[in-house]
Amino acid sequence: MSPLSIASAAFLCAGILTVALANCATAADVWPMPEWPRAQPAEAGMDERMLQQARDYALTGGGSGYITRGGKLVLSWGDPEKRYDLKSTTKSIGVTALGLALKDGKIRLEDKAKQHHPTFGVPPESNAETGWLDEITILHLATQTAGFEKPGGYQPLIFKPGTQWHYSDGGPNWLAECITLLYGQDLNTLMFDRVFTPLGITSEDLAWRKNAYREDTINGIKRREFGSGISANVDAMARIGYLYLRGGQWQGEQIIPRSFVDAARRPVPGVVGLPEETDRHGNASDHYGLLWWNNADGALPDVPRDAYWSWGLHDSFIIVIPSLDIVASRAGRDWKRAEDRQHYDVLRSFLEPIVASVRR
Repeated sequence: MSPLSIASAAFLCAGILTVALANCATAADVWPMPEWPRAQPAEAGMDERMLQQARDYALTGGGSGYITRGGKLVLSWGDPEKRYDLKSTTKSIGVTALGLALKDGKIRLEDKAKQHHPTFGVPPESNAETGWLDEITILHLATQTAGFEKPGGYQPLIFKPGTQWHYSDGGPNWLAECITLLYGQDLNTLMFDRVFTPLGITSEDLAWRKNAYREDTINGIKRREFGSGISANVDAMARIGYLYLRGGQWQGEQIIPRSFVDAARRPVPGVVGLPEETDRHGNASDHYGLLWWNNADGALPDVPRDAYWSWGLHDSFIIVIPSLDIVASRAGRDWKRAEDRQHYDVLRSFLEPIVASVRR
């Protein structure tokens, strides 16, 4: 069986194989509508001093944050209404639209991108000359293995799809266009109608700027990016994380498939072990799902392996830890990094105290 077939089978069987998401129904009666219910750390089974340690580290970069457990807000800091430019956290929010398309039967992970986008990958014309465009799948675009260069505009292919991992804005932006053409609709409208509004997120909480790298429209439809472009407050970020924590369900409605959530949060068979084209992200292919980062390989040994998160420039995060029933969100300025530290090391001082805070 090919790696792609294995990945597709994993997607279809995810609901059966998932153990960590078994808590989805246990707290399904707790929803932040219109606001998050609040709990003291002790009531949530968490140590307040450890949570404060995580908060204090977060505040070395200023900004705002939420930590929730069991659907209740346990700790917050900063301004919960301030919108931050989330940069690449947009990838993890945007890929939710792929979940909608899978639910609606409009697309499959193994589909060739050119099935859904007649001018896919061009410009530049050099991409057509490689002969690789016909091979690129939706899965390649969603796992950073399509081969497009980093910037979000019209970038050249730098390797044969599926042979390496390379962090790119260009690939996810082609994915955004594929989904735009599938629905014939601005993705901002689609996501507010189907996801954001049901979650209690308003246009005051989240805004998606016009495309900064390509023409404003495609086939007369507003072009959005998955690479970056969303600004949001930490309340909206936490709501999106809670949707994923609850397996794509919100107040009894299955907004995105649970199997999609499970595929997004785990490494993808056939991707694990691929070499990283620039070696900047520390064995990234071993802990990357569908435009979400994860800890499945235990790169952070003191953090549960089912933890996964969005990650944007200036260290914006939506963090989901299913086994601990935790969602955290944070946005602000960059945290300081030592020159010799590994890619994931900057996360330790925030994630480890949150995990260590859990007492029951």
